[in-house]
Amino acid sequence: MTAPMLPQPTQGDVLELILADHGTFEDLLRECRRTDRDRAAARTTLAELLVAHAEAEESEVYPTLRAKRAIGAEKEEHGEKEHAEILEALLAFLDAKGTGTKKYEEALEELARVVSHHSSEEELSILNPARDDVSVAVRHELGKAWLKKRNALLAKGCASRTQVSALLGKAVADKVLPPAKVRAEADAIKEAAKTKAEKLEEEATS
Repeated sequence: MTAPMLPQPTQGDVLELILADHGTFEDLLRECRRTDRDRAAARTTLAELLVAHAEAEESEVYPTLRAKRAIGAEKEEHGEKEHAEILEALLAFLDAKGTGTKKYEEALEELARVVSHHSSEEELSILNPARDDVSVAVRHELGKAWLKKRNALLAKGCASRTQVSALLGKAVADKVLPPAKVRAEADAIKEAAKTKAEKLEEEATS
């Protein structure tokens, strides 16, 4: 079995190109699930595309869309935060030894969840405004710039465990993503509040 091949166009409307990558994410996640495929090769290919795609968006796409007033700072920062969350889930997926373990499948399920969530939000709150507010000519110029960055990252390799860990560390250092300990504490508080709310509702209806 061979590694899945990634399309590497050199031009196009950046919005359609990003959507195409979103579709490829889903295809590769499916390859990672199937036992009749080379899961290890699919995992490597998926990791590289996720990193190259996001890094190129943050350097080429988001700043331009913000400058064109298609999105505001909040949307740009939220997109970057979700990229960091994908990096965190991707790191756990890369750390799963082998491809036939429960840890592998659980890490894959979590990665699929955060990737799907981000793709959906990005299509609704970033790509749609850009489609309305940015001209086709500018979107094609942006497509070339985004692909140049994306394809260069793919060509040199961009998603080893060391590279992903470094990118995640930078996101935490830049305060794009809170430290894991802080998020764990916040999740515990939310879970306790949820449990309390459910108890109150149960008592009110019993």
